[in-house]
Amino acid sequence: MTDKPEVLSGETLDIAEQRRAELKQLFPGVFTETSDASGNIVETVDFERLKAELGTFSDVYEGRRERYGMDWPGKRDCMKLIQEPTRATLKPCREESVDFDNTNNLFIEGDNLEVLKFMQKSYYSRVKMIYIDPPYNTGKEFIYPDNYREGLDTYLSYAGMVNDEGKKFTTNTASEGRFHTKWLNMMYPRLYLARNLLRDDGYFVASIDDAEVDNLKRLLNEIFGEENLLAVLVWDRNRKNDAKYFSVGHEYMLVYAKNKYLLNELETVLRAPKEGVEELREKFELWRKEFSDDWDKIREALKLYFSSMDSDDPRKPLSRYTKVDEKGPYRDDGNINWPGGGGPSYDVIHPLTGRVCKKPVSGWRYPTEERFMEEVEKGKIVFGEDENTVPRIRSNLFESATQVMSSVAYSYAQTASNEFSEIFGGVRVFDNPKSYRDMEKLVDYLTDEDSIVLDFFAGSASLAHGVFECNSNKNKNLSFICVQLPEPCVEGSVAHGAGYETIAEISKERIRRAANMVKSTGSNCSIDLGVRVFKLSTSCFLVWDSTQGVDQAELSGQLDLHVNHIREGVSQDEILYELLGKAGFELSEDVESISISGKAVFSVAEGALLICLEDEITAEVIDGVANLEPMQFICLDKAFNGNDQLKANAVQTFKAKSQNSESELVFKVV
Repeated sequence: MTDKPEVLSGETLDIAEQRRAELKQLFPGVFTETSDASGNIVETVDFERLKAELGTFSDVYEGRRERYGMDWPGKRDCMKLIQEPTRATLKPCREESVDFDNTNNLFIEGDNLEVLKFMQKSYYSRVKMIYIDPPYNTGKEFIYPDNYREGLDTYLSYAGMVNDEGKKFTTNTASEGRFHTKWLNMMYPRLYLARNLLRDDGYFVASIDDAEVDNLKRLLNEIFGEENLLAVLVWDRNRKNDAKYFSVGHEYMLVYAKNKYLLNELETVLRAPKEGVEELREKFELWRKEFSDDWDKIREALKLYFSSMDSDDPRKPLSRYTKVDEKGPYRDDGNINWPGGGGPSYDVIHPLTGRVCKKPVSGWRYPTEERFMEEVEKGKIVFGEDENTVPRIRSNLFESATQVMSSVAYSYAQTASNEFSEIFGGVRVFDNPKSYRDMEKLVDYLTDEDSIVLDFFAGSASLAHGVFECNSNKNKNLSFICVQLPEPCVEGSVAHGAGYETIAEISKERIRRAANMVKSTGSNCSIDLGVRVFKLSTSCFLVWDSTQGVDQAELSGQLDLHVNHIREGVSQDEILYELLGKAGFELSEDVESISISGKAVFSVAEGALLICLEDEITAEVIDGVANLEPMQFICLDKAFNGNDQLKANAVQTFKAKSQNSESELVFKVV
């Protein structure tokens, strides 16, 4: 048994190791041991055994065979990029936040690839819905680098956080000859890492246009599995009368499930409220009082109400409910035929004439006469004047107030742009924003009451605004995570003239203004309208550089890292949140400062994680922490001041406590 505590890794989740562990759970027999070039024994995968277990074993190896799939230059490097860990951190920025200590909403400024890597431990399988609106690859949009060797250093150089060494992000133009390739290399690792964050019952949604819809669909089929495609939605956004051939004014949303099989097992059915039903319900009650249940007058008021709606009004479909009684608006023209023909045939007696009713050509919709009569008892069947008319189905609007979302939607771009400009006092600081009303409907449709929603191409932050509105209007408790690169606003642009240096600044301001909009309505101000702002940066901890030479001065400097490896100038707050994320805890967890034997200790998630960042630690502190039985305790290695005996005793204290506890208490140093 070792007397040394576990050292907290400064790196993110090892994706390759994670995948090997998952494979080992499914096929433990395919793992074997062999020796590497140095004679060391290493664990490896017997791929022939794996093929045999999958039922694809072949006695003849034919080399590289033709196979169905998607390939492009740089795809192999994408896999290297995915598996390359990052030592980046997310530093809290309280001065740009709103209600930092209490909110569950996050805005992260930085390269989304590095951010997604950082999130692997703390948000693995915790996000219910991911929505992205990535660059549409028009040749003018800002694009991320596709060089897998460039990561945090490139970003820091680009963002002006370190000296520029020639590394920079670039745009993508068709003249480069690698127009689609660069876009694919940018998207693939981000999509791959994003899937890891989804809950097993989660959903992924991506907006895209014609330029890359085919490639994006193939990418998502490869990453999520073609069987998990739920729909390709079409959003009609505007008409272009100056088009040369056709007016292509639509975009797409590709919708995937993380695990469609699980959704079927859970008997998941997605439904959304019909637009305008609650508003109409309120008017109906007022009409009943005003006209004393005179149904003819109420019906006239209903018709007048429907006639006031424009043809593109989302409430317009309600106008099919033209009749009214004490149950509210209804229609009684529902088809009672068995779909597809060949349905059941039985005699139905007309309640007035006592004769057999005319039967539908394709058979009754209900399998038995008993089932038919159940609907009659519920008042759902309408008979004609006599038996010569086939009975019809009645549908009451207030009893069927939900519907499945259509695959075609109308959401005009100009309306969204005007609404966005109003938020910024009439100044158009962002081109082509998505409608926050569309985002509200989408997150409401695909989330539970208490879910995390992620957008790692935040742009105008319409998703965050939609979450605020959804929580306010639907009494949900959703939280968002938005990630946006600090892409510079073009000099001379409206945004730059309005004082915004980067797109990220616009995103943050949109969130703050959207929160104020919801507050001003007074509809539901108990919801979370705050946001914690973080910025991608280099780790708070210096790392031993194994590439350094053996010069006495250099070696001395490297050895000093074992004594104090905290980067100069970082705050306790910055260290705290780096440890929080790398220990696997969400960045929105509640943090409380408590005192144990005179030392400040951070209590995270009601004591599940305890962190002590004091420069000196004592046996009394160790005992006090162990008595609280946290899941994890992390302290600075330098706090032991070289007292190996104290450190060994601390390890034994936690081991002894674990033996008497229901779960292991983990002690780590950093």
